[in-house]
Amino acid sequence: MMRALKFAGAAIAAVVVVIALLSVVGIPSGFLTSTIAARVERDTGYRLAIAGASKISLWPTLNVTLNDITLTDPKDRDGTNTMTVGRLQADMTLSSAWSGQPEISELVVTTPVLHVPLLRERRREAPAAAKAAASTGDAAAVTIKRVTVTDGTIVFSNQRDRVENRIGSINVDAVISADRSIRLDGAARAGARPLKFVVKATPPPPPLERQSVPVDLTLEMPDILLKPLTAKADVRLNGRIVMINGLSGTLDDDAFDGWASVDVASKPLVKLDLDFRRLAFATSTATSTPGAPWSNAPIELNGLNYVDAQIRLSAAEIAIADARFASAAIEAVLAGGVLKASVADLGAYGGQASGEVIMDASSGNPNYAMHCDLVGVRALPLLQSLAGFDRLDGKMQAKIAVRSAGASQRAIMSNLSGTAFLNFQDGAIRGLNVARMIRSLTSGTLSGWQETQDETTDLSQLAASFSVERGQASTTDLNLVGPLVRMTGTGTVDIGTKSLAFRVEPKLVMTTEGQGRATDPVGLGIPVVIDGPWAGPRIYPDMASILDNPDAAYAKLKEMGKGLFGPNGGDLGGLINGLTGLGGNQGNNPAAGAGGTPPSGAPASDPPGGDLGAAIGNLIQQGLSGTAAPTKRGRSLPAPQGAPADAPAAPPAARNNQDDPRDSQPMNDVLRRLFNR
Repeated sequence: MMRALKFAGAAIAAVVVVIALLSVVGIPSGFLTSTIAARVERDTGYRLAIAGASKISLWPTLNVTLNDITLTDPKDRDGTNTMTVGRLQADMTLSSAWSGQPEISELVVTTPVLHVPLLRERRREAPAAAKAAASTGDAAAVTIKRVTVTDGTIVFSNQRDRVENRIGSINVDAVISADRSIRLDGAARAGARPLKFVVKATPPPPPLERQSVPVDLTLEMPDILLKPLTAKADVRLNGRIVMINGLSGTLDDDAFDGWASVDVASKPLVKLDLDFRRLAFATSTATSTPGAPWSNAPIELNGLNYVDAQIRLSAAEIAIADARFASAAIEAVLAGGVLKASVADLGAYGGQASGEVIMDASSGNPNYAMHCDLVGVRALPLLQSLAGFDRLDGKMQAKIAVRSAGASQRAIMSNLSGTAFLNFQDGAIRGLNVARMIRSLTSGTLSGWQETQDETTDLSQLAASFSVERGQASTTDLNLVGPLVRMTGTGTVDIGTKSLAFRVEPKLVMTTEGQGRATDPVGLGIPVVIDGPWAGPRIYPDMASILDNPDAAYAKLKEMGKGLFGPNGGDLGGLINGLTGLGGNQGNNPAAGAGGTPPSGAPASDPPGGDLGAAIGNLIQQGLSGTAAPTKRGRSLPAPQGAPADAPAAPPAARNNQDDPRDSQPMNDVLRRLFNR
């Protein structure tokens, strides 16, 4: 782009010189335009065509107007390196024209369009670039006091890749003082984003090659920058390289200094080294709800193919969204459409973080890779500030190595593959009471995580390792250890659809004595299924395995009875009394009549086993009949997974074992053991 601007400036200077010289002798406008075109091609190698009418006016000042101007490179076959101007108007005094040193009071350029080709590969400098200096001698004889650009556009394009980006609505007012100081006030739109800029510079007498030009810049981009960017530097042109030394300024009120250089011969090569007091990376303030699907909006990365860069950023503090990190240096290299950025020994909330991110945009489907290590980082402030997740606290250790491909959030998450290990120690799950949730499973299915604001689950450890393949993160070693709850499990997280499918084995310490007791925690006896969207899954007992092993079922029930009803098991007769609908005499409870009905005159009341007894009866009944049996208080558990929700009720179980021994044998075995404990 710098080369194109350089040629355009040389062409305009040549036009002004010719206008000034020929206007003195009153050359007709037709001859004037042909003379201008010849002079521009001689000095720059570019061809100038003036298709519109030309006008020369001598009163009250000398005014020359040219319409429909096109500047092209004769070696440019695809037309991507051209410049068009709707109207070029120059006002000058007759006296300056007679003197041979024209003084332009105002130069107005209306609707200019500059086409800049986007190159994937670097190439040698075009020979025409050397000709641009030929006009500098004549240009030095021209004085311009004011330049106005109205409704300009810069078009960046690559026809092979079908890529086109624009900076439009460019309006610039440049005032040049007698001491050669220049002030440019301008505004433009980069896509849909507005920007404003003010540039102040004081160039030395020509030629400018290898001379330093002090430059001050103020840039406003409200959609990207919270506050204006200010910078000052000494700029020097060294052949095809623009050197920017002594660079300093402020970004969002945070000071920085360093240096930069830009090689503008063909595909730009940017080198940048900046040191910040504080470096902040802003993120979108709009956060989606946890259950919202990933976005299908395309992520535009094509721009990585058209610039090469070597960047080093260091800062005493780095902020990403609301997260804060200690001093670190970020190294980034961009070449051939592949960006590699790495950070090492980054201080993060009491721990250390390091990692590398790779983005490959060289193909039509971008590829990504990331690996990172976190050691001793406090989880709550990190997760809350980066992802808005405030449920988990503790010392966090993580090792993540993943890769993916895709041009949108959903595609990236659905194609994710790799490995991950997460470990949280000495913390808590905020807003969830896992022990209460497990106890609630004895009376019904849970919908969602049963979140509350004032409850927590203390953690000694929460750990899991995941193998990720095409968005499916699977684990076989989920392990949760707390003072009152322990849980192991296996399952899969579908990252692409934000859903869970887990089967866990929970255990509780049923008294306030905690894990200091000599006995082990009591297991529920039945695996628990966690299934559905990760923002609100269904949580319910896995009834498919309740009667796989009657001996184990009995042992678990009896052990759970000890934990819930007292050190000696409490009134297991009451528990049995709660096993409604199982067939046979409820037996051991003297308060029950035949079939478990209270004797005449006895008040109807809950058995000593309470809801748990009734619920366990329901669980066993479901295992025997494949349907959900109502509890004494009208609640019911869901049918086993896979059973139709509106399946007809099973026929009453045979009262006589001889009718069909398979119907009652497992149940009788469990009850017989319970009666004779």
